[in-house]
Amino acid sequence: MTPAEPMVATDRAALILQLVPYLVGKGEVTVEEAARDFDVTPEQVRSMVEKLTVIGLPGESGFWQMANDLFDIDWDLLDTQGRIVITNTVGLERSPRLTAREAAALLAGLRVAVSFPGVGDSDLVQGLLAKLARGAGGRPADVIVAPAPVDEVRESVAAALRRGVALSFTYRAPDSAPTTRTVDPVKVSIAAGQWYLQGWCHTREAMRTFHLDRVSEAVLTEIAATHSGEPVPELFEPSADESLAQLRYRRGQEALLGEYLARADVSGTGEWRTARIHVADPRSLKRLVARSGGAVEIVGPSEAAAAAVDWARAGLAQYG
Repeated sequence: MTPAEPMVATDRAALILQLVPYLVGKGEVTVEEAARDFDVTPEQVRSMVEKLTVIGLPGESGFWQMANDLFDIDWDLLDTQGRIVITNTVGLERSPRLTAREAAALLAGLRVAVSFPGVGDSDLVQGLLAKLARGAGGRPADVIVAPAPVDEVRESVAAALRRGVALSFTYRAPDSAPTTRTVDPVKVSIAAGQWYLQGWCHTREAMRTFHLDRVSEAVLTEIAATHSGEPVPELFEPSADESLAQLRYRRGQEALLGEYLARADVSGTGEWRTARIHVADPRSLKRLVARSGGAVEIVGPSEAAAAAVDWARAGLAQYG
């Protein structure tokens, strides 16, 4: 990252994770020295340090109760001499003793966070993962979380983001022929356990969202990513080339429909509800319907309903 570059969310998260132990270890450091060590601008360092004063330990009710529950700095020293000194470390000197359940929860969360580009390669995160994996409170944790390793696609996305270049890959949308896309990567997100890449698609000449499980053969190009500063839409915001589909579902199936309902127009107050949703390919809804056991129906378009019927018949045929 050059000092002139804006700081993206994943960069900021990684730096915040390292900033507190860095400042505690230094004792006192100038803003300029910290900026050099983190390869950011002095203004970005000052902004992160100022944000520390609203971070701390929650009280029993989940809200901060006392002033010493928050990090604090020597404001006079920062404003007059540009030097950073943490005056309240909210008890970081005390070694926490976690229960096995608490350690397992932290381990699971960190295993997810470690997959985000810009966060997972932090030595601090890796060191914390190693400590948690050894157990809590002097005894092994009761639950061991062993998620899949970061795959090559996510690593390629992370590399493209670091180098500021476009990424070329094969994309296989449901029931469609594979296409080759060249994309300026902007953001990686996770929703309902699924990973998504948002970026500027050179083919569509617009921001698009790609399900990472459908991406393969990702290769870094020599094309400079010139659209990295473009505004990123909400993860499931409909795009201009999406189709409108209509579903009828039984009340209580909201969890199954998940993100589909987050941007749907829902009507009905009885046992059955109707949802109008935007999808890239309505035929892909067949999997959703197949999992519902008759509690979700496709009202339209007709090709989506036909695809669901064909999908079910093909499944039945497997049983002879």
